[in-house]
Amino acid sequence: MKNKKVLVVLGGTSGERKVSLESGRACLKALKKLGYKTSSFDPKKRSLNLIDKNKVDVIFNALHGRDGEDGIAQSYFEYLRIPYTHSGVISSYNAMNKIISKEIFKKHKIKSPIYFVIEKKEYNKMKLTKLIKNLKIKFPIVVKPTNEGSSLGVKICKNLIELKKSAKNLFKKYPYLMFERYIGGQEVQVAVINGKPLGAIELKPRRKFYDYKAKYSKAAKTKHIMPANLSSSKYKKVLQIAKKTHKALNCNGVTRSDFKFFKNQFYLLEINTQPGMTNLSLVPEIANHKGISFENLVKRILLNASINK
Repeated sequence: MKNKKVLVVLGGTSGERKVSLESGRACLKALKKLGYKTSSFDPKKRSLNLIDKNKVDVIFNALHGRDGEDGIAQSYFEYLRIPYTHSGVISSYNAMNKIISKEIFKKHKIKSPIYFVIEKKEYNKMKLTKLIKNLKIKFPIVVKPTNEGSSLGVKICKNLIELKKSAKNLFKKYPYLMFERYIGGQEVQVAVINGKPLGAIELKPRRKFYDYKAKYSKAAKTKHIMPANLSSSKYKKVLQIAKKTHKALNCNGVTRSDFKFFKNQFYLLEINTQPGMTNLSLVPEIANHKGISFENLVKRILLNASINK
């Protein structure tokens, strides 16, 4: 494998470009340290169809967000017939699309917060009020785009006035919005690699919730507790739910599932098929606690690269 030429795809055009660049550079450094022949490719600068498949043996996908982890980039890799890391086209699309992933959770009896979706052209304040009443969703209510990552665009609203204001602003940018019951309790996130749970970490954000800034800024001072502060039985349970979720979406390589533990119940918020690989990212931290170095983690992800997923 060390004779293989590895192309790290990073950056891109999504709102998570900066994080993707950090992840990609960290992975490039690790791959070089491991002795691989490496190069990089930024889809913002050149189209993915310009990748020279004769000069690449395997792709390490370090993209985040739209066009990077929603099946778009993966479809290019499949077309080029180059093995690539992480999940395939359909799994990536399903995980990134919060409407589809919610339906998959429901089908597999994986508990997730109650929600409804409104399309921009059908939005009116009366309908919003009626849906909240009919579904008996109490405030606070979370409103968010249906196809963003890293908590971009997520708003927690304490009342109807805040909710209508947030919805109005978000509809300027997004065609669909998801309205979801806010779940309190512990923030617990679980890493799964190659179908096996790696561990669960607990987060205590100083901000309102574990948003973009809490994820990627040291200034946010989010407290990380590894392993998560759960009883032995609950810890095993959340690992099994994450494993079940990974399998339900037919994911490949590494995933991170985000949970809330509230009133003795785990609620799955979402699954991330392209978890961050920065120095503040959770999957490397969980792996490190298990005695797996960052380089070894990158190697494990690379060795699982394939096509036709």
